[in-house]
Amino acid sequence: MPRKRREPAERMKLTVTPPPPETYQAAQLAGLARQIITNVERVIVGKPEQVTLAIVGLFAEGHILFEDVPGVAKTMLSRAVAQSVGCSFKRIQCTPDLQPEHVVGDFILDPTTGRKDFRFGPLFSQMVLVDEINRASPRTQSALLEAMGEGMVTMDRVSYRLEKPFMVMATQNPIEQEGTFRLPEAQMDRFLLRVSLGYPGVEEEKEMCRRVQTQHPIETLTAVTTADQIVKCQQGVREITVGPDACDYLVALTRATREHAALRLGASPRGSLGLYRAAQSLAAIQGQSAVSIDQIQALIEPVLAHRLLLRREAVKDYPDAAAVLREIAAKAAAGRA
Repeated sequence: MPRKRREPAERMKLTVTPPPPETYQAAQLAGLARQIITNVERVIVGKPEQVTLAIVGLFAEGHILFEDVPGVAKTMLSRAVAQSVGCSFKRIQCTPDLQPEHVVGDFILDPTTGRKDFRFGPLFSQMVLVDEINRASPRTQSALLEAMGEGMVTMDRVSYRLEKPFMVMATQNPIEQEGTFRLPEAQMDRFLLRVSLGYPGVEEEKEMCRRVQTQHPIETLTAVTTADQIVKCQQGVREITVGPDACDYLVALTRATREHAALRLGASPRGSLGLYRAAQSLAAIQGQSAVSIDQIQALIEPVLAHRLLLRREAVKDYPDAAAVLREIAAKAAAGRA
């Protein structure tokens, strides 16, 4: 059954206007994030929250699933982020006949030497766009698991470490089901964030049309940073403080999903770790040296909602698992009031 799409007004809001930086390092991280976001917004119009979430995922060393109907710039956002950060980029177009070796590579016999050499697949890139991931077979989808979870690929008992920064940005259309394969829970759990773009407003759509009058902005987009700088930002994010209150709050949220009667699958410990790291990343982007409760609240749904499974009998009370998560978050907020 296709997941019901929610209107933009129903989504949890993400604060994108950062307060003044608290430290010099925070100022550097926030300044670079602002440059990347501004550059991406030359291509992506009217989606500041979604662009910010993409940079949150990048700085948090996570992977992102862009899920929405066709034509709302899921692929374009992925390309714009990749082009803005000066990293190597490859695109994998998923189809039912795509095989794992088309993704990770395979051993090829060299006729001159008689030796088998490993030919690296498109997964060996710093930024990888997996377009329409749900059109790949489960066997091919599973080829991504080790890379996304461990940052390496193992072939014929030999492990190859992927170059940092490494990020998978996948897209899928939740409406069209013919010729698709549902992503298993193990795959979904490896995405730090699930982001929905939604349709643009009237003025944003007009602006989009004006920008492509002579040339699409993606064709002239240039990098504003380097891969080495991104790695340093990722290291800086790990130094952001998560105080005892903030840590207690985020752990209580994830544990509450495992106990809610409407859910047959709650958030895993990986969900807690993801929310922890994403909150650090958002704090860094906003120029703060410590995570706040507000930053955790802004990330609850994009980090946790896709990890939850609703019980069949609970559909009459909750349109989707995200509605349960909003109820849990509301109760947690009321308890802190």
